[in-house]
Amino acid sequence: MEPPKAKIVAHEREVHGDSLKDSYFWLRERDNSEVLAYLAAENEYAKIGLAHTEDLQERLFLEMHGRIKEADHSVPERQGDYYYYTRIESGEEYQKHCRKYRSLDAPEEVILDENELARDLAYCKVGIFELSPDQTKLAYSLDTNGSERFTIYIKNIATGTLYSESIPDTRYAALAWVSDSKTFFYTALDALDRPYQVLRHVLGTNPQEDVLVYHEPDDAYSLYLSRTRSQAYILLEIQSQVSGEVRYLSAGDPQGTFRLVEPRAHGIEYYVDHAGEFFYIRTNKDAENFRLMRAPVGAPGKECWEEVIPHRPAINIERVDVFRRHMVLVEREQGLRRIRTIHLDTKKECYVQFPEPAYMCWLHENPEFDTNILRFTYESFITPESIYDYNMDTCSMELKKQDEVPGGYDPEAYVSERIFVPVGDGVLVPISLVYKRGLEKNGSNPLYLYGYGAYGSNNDARFKSYRMSLLDRGVVFAIAHVRGGGELGREWYEEGKLLKKKNTFTDFIACAEYLIRAGYTKPERLIAYGGSAGGLLMGAVVNMRPDLFCAVIADVPFVDAVNTMLDPTLPLTVIDYDEWGNPADRAYYEYIKSYSPYDNIIAQDYPHMLVIAGYHDPRVQYWEPAKFVAKLRAHKTDAHRLYLKTNMNLGHGFSSGRYHFLRDMAFEYAFVFDVLGIRA
Repeated sequence: MEPPKAKIVAHEREVHGDSLKDSYFWLRERDNSEVLAYLAAENEYAKIGLAHTEDLQERLFLEMHGRIKEADHSVPERQGDYYYYTRIESGEEYQKHCRKYRSLDAPEEVILDENELARDLAYCKVGIFELSPDQTKLAYSLDTNGSERFTIYIKNIATGTLYSESIPDTRYAALAWVSDSKTFFYTALDALDRPYQVLRHVLGTNPQEDVLVYHEPDDAYSLYLSRTRSQAYILLEIQSQVSGEVRYLSAGDPQGTFRLVEPRAHGIEYYVDHAGEFFYIRTNKDAENFRLMRAPVGAPGKECWEEVIPHRPAINIERVDVFRRHMVLVEREQGLRRIRTIHLDTKKECYVQFPEPAYMCWLHENPEFDTNILRFTYESFITPESIYDYNMDTCSMELKKQDEVPGGYDPEAYVSERIFVPVGDGVLVPISLVYKRGLEKNGSNPLYLYGYGAYGSNNDARFKSYRMSLLDRGVVFAIAHVRGGGELGREWYEEGKLLKKKNTFTDFIACAEYLIRAGYTKPERLIAYGGSAGGLLMGAVVNMRPDLFCAVIADVPFVDAVNTMLDPTLPLTVIDYDEWGNPADRAYYEYIKSYSPYDNIIAQDYPHMLVIAGYHDPRVQYWEPAKFVAKLRAHKTDAHRLYLKTNMNLGHGFSSGRYHFLRDMAFEYAFVFDVLGIRA
């Protein structure tokens, strides 16, 4: 079958005296029948081109399916008089949210069944899940097409009925109940999908009559709502990529006014929690990797800030949770997280110790404020998700549950390691790896190299049972922790953004070259994968060093960087000026254009490529990967495979159901095995 060929339509504009040409600009016309026909043709081409892998896809799906526990449940977590948990039954795509009154032996009450919500839907995602303070009502929200525009519903738990009103066009972290359990605040989205207003709603009233409480006029800032762990205050966080401010309101005062903690200042971030007479404030003011301050509730401005934990250049404070008698810090040193607890009265400190060279840990919601028990999850490439209760008084921990991997999983069959790779400017870049024990570093192994490197995000070593389908076939899995991420602190992020963004790409290339030199793999066996901003990474390195990779998977890739950043009418563009730069400034325009994957496609050989798009994606519009593939087809000089798969019912990510997700993974892995010549 001949590959689809997108028509060429001349489109040119002048930017800073430069002629910016774009022959596929017309693919932005979402409802144009020719656009839809092109996407359909590409989908058909990918389907036919990979039809010979359908049996392999089915085998992979059954493998992956066989490694998940069909019927499972979470560890119950106490909140007031109830124990809350989720469970999922055999054959179900989604989970049920349940609770029991005072005792785990009490009758079960199902408060929300996601399977019922998802009935007859191709996509279903629960966003908000917030219980009223008296635990008689549940506010939840749904996204049914992947657009990330959620509708809020309120359920009377006792009767199982919904209140008559619903509130559309909301997003994550978008709701906070007032103590009266009949009033809540929520955020509304503007035309660019930015949470820009806070409104107050009273149950049983028309949402169109809701009172506007706060409006944020600056397009670079978004609004988030939460309650302090003490439940005493509602917090309104107003954040850009690099700055923020917090406003607070007594949770018992629905008619009150949000008061400012400290005015915003460019480049200064701070985050607030509360206990007793103090607000605890984590901030990067005069502290690149954050320090912890506190201030009296009655005078929270920075002139009253008192230092609690000083700044330490080698340690990044990522999170602080305050309980009645304890404080918990999530810190990161040498790229690895650790948990530190401090007794507020005795000042006794403890560190939770983790045994493996690469791992991931995170705190649970821990809804009880007056407790000495901290719940967290630990996992690694080799250790399945493990839930612990940690006694902050005795510094001891108890394993509550470890995910079961059916089929006889043996962690001793695999090896995990963490290495540091020197790159061109002398920086050492970490790589986390996992592979089957007994691997010989003879240069013949297939290797699957993942990268992201943006927004200061951390990509830690996590356990994925479906990944065994790679490892058991001799594939090495690796994460390159390139600059632009946050693994090695704030400086690591700063060195991979704005006018230093190319460090992200050269770091990834250096990691790939090192893995080849060290005998882990060779170019003919090396697969690269990245999604979203990691898709930008994929597009950049495939232009710079196409000879280095056998195949590349770019998932919902941000590859049309110049055109997107020149268009402030798109979601995220203005917000992302602090990440990529504003091309209205000539220096940023020229720099972005110098690496933008779409703009740097040339006539050369490219590796095999699979590019994936989501038609409803609000973050990376579907036309970016579509244009990228269209231009690649017109310029590449090789006969390698190039497929574009546009998921017409999805947004920025995989399918929402657990089995549908596994089919997505089986499709991608089948492509990988096909180009590597792995048939079994």
